[in-house]
Amino acid sequence: MATVEHITTADELFQASIPGRCELLRGELVMMSPAGAEHGMIAATIGGILRDYVKRRSLGVVLGTETGFKISTDPDTVRAPDAAFIRAERIGEKLPRGFFPGAPDLAVEVLPPNDRAEEVFEKAQSWLDAGGGVFCNVIAAFP
Repeated sequence: MATVEHITTADELFQASIPGRCELLRGELVMMSPAGAEHGMIAATIGGILRDYVKRRSLGVVLGTETGFKISTDPDTVRAPDAAFIRAERIGEKLPRGFFPGAPDLAVEVLPPNDRAEEVFEKAQSWLDAGGGVFCNVIAAFP
């Protein structure tokens, strides 16, 4: 098992037991604070609505918060949106055991107001650069 200090690849990240939220950005492990309750409620609500819509129409799958998507290699980048949709034709026989290879067709991020504009732009651009079809920011009125 890889230690937190030595994780630089998606495979190492998937095999590691890391206490807390993180993403791998260009081969560097970035730790994040846990989401707050309101953030979690909004993400779950959006994911539930999206899941119901997709399931009724057999469009593909909806994946929840913290599902990793390997969106670039050498160096590896693994991002985890708050909700994601992947079209059925991209899934094949079944979902991979590890991180999904590539960007989702829809990535949803719930953004607290203290996120800097540069961080939001960088995250949105990384999804789009990886071939994601749509990136959706949900700005919540956190207290």
